[in-house]
Amino acid sequence: MSRRKKKIIREIRPDSKYNDIMVSRFINYLLRRGKRSVAENIFYNAIGIIDEKRKGNGLEIFRKAMENVAPIMEVKSRRIGGATYQVPIEVKPERRFALASRWLITYAKSRSGKTLAEKFAAELMAAADGEGGAIKKREDTHKMAEANKAFAHFR
Repeated sequence: MSRRKKKIIREIRPDSKYNDIMVSRFINYLLRRGKRSVAENIFYNAIGIIDEKRKGNGLEIFRKAMENVAPIMEVKSRRIGGATYQVPIEVKPERRFALASRWLITYAKSRSGKTLAEKFAAELMAAADGEGGAIKKREDTHKMAEANKAFAHFR
């Protein structure tokens, strides 16, 4: 039995516009210094830009991008007998969402463009099409896990 404290899982309420928990969680990752209204404006403007450019549902493109960016495998360092091995492990769903969100936001910020909403919209559209910085990061993570498959028995 673990001696650690039980993890408290907060209930996250759906966002006001789309009534979706996934959107609400993503906006929470987008938050800086507690400015929720700024984060919401960035997200909703990005979805609006996608709607204009793709003539479709921006929310569906957001979901497709999140699905494409979320990693399935990653490596974790394990120290065994004085040596450190990169052991491939499967990524839990909560962590998949967190990593995908973090990567999308990071690569959107590093893009060239005018506003963060435009950069974010461009990164989401690229990720939905299977390209862009966040997708490259996922591919690198999968390659690392594949290369270290020999150490899977240390799990």
